[in-house]
Amino acid sequence: MKIIVIGGSGLIGKKLVPLLRQQGHEAVPASPSTGVNALTGEGLAAALTGSDVVVDVSNSPSWDDAAVMEFFDKTTRNLLAAEEAAGVKYHVALSVVGADRMTGSGYMRAKVNQENLIKDGRVPYSIVRATQFFEFLGWIAGEKGDGDTVRLPSAPMQPLAADDVAAALADISIGAPLNATIELAGPEKMPIADFVGRFLAAKGDTRKVVADPKALYSGVMLDDRGIAPGADPRLATTKFTDWAARAGLTS
Repeated sequence: MKIIVIGGSGLIGKKLVPLLRQQGHEAVPASPSTGVNALTGEGLAAALTGSDVVVDVSNSPSWDDAAVMEFFDKTTRNLLAAEEAAGVKYHVALSVVGADRMTGSGYMRAKVNQENLIKDGRVPYSIVRATQFFEFLGWIAGEKGDGDTVRLPSAPMQPLAADDVAAALADISIGAPLNATIELAGPEKMPIADFVGRFLAAKGDTRKVVADPKALYSGVMLDDRGIAPGADPRLATTKFTDWAARAGLTS
């Protein structure tokens, strides 16, 4: 199959393309750096010609509320229109677990809008909602840092490795369209503060992590589900300690 990976030069895209090629598929990374801009539509028609599947793992360069909404709205509309014109049979999109529950976040509202456009479109689809990546636990800590203390929610999370996200997307993109949304999560669940604390300790970061039920996550007060998945998610296999060892963290 010919599979176009939109956002192919990003964290997940750079892992997904080689996996698909190893399985014998013609996987083509598509991003502004390769002359394909889903936001403006530049290069889309040519890139999608003869393609069977489009996997969208692109991300907005800005998290400003208006900019992120414009990015996901325009890129999704452009992709779906180009796919219809090219006869693409399947659209796969990466989204975020809990996006529909974090309505106070402009980014999450934009992701929900993206999902709704896909559901309302004519191209068969699968939407994969993933939990937070291990690779971004440091970003969470940095976002809430205050000197020697990091104050984070006590609500749960169930993060996973980016490698596992790419592997799941590879598997889903070569199968039949689900015309549904599935959730993907890591094998371990614990409070956000505890998981980030593990990450900081592994890095040798001595900041103290304080669990605060009133602390915000991406500007949002979380409920008891936090940013963990619902019932029966697809579970990745990589545990945090194994990922940390591969990543070369200190301990």
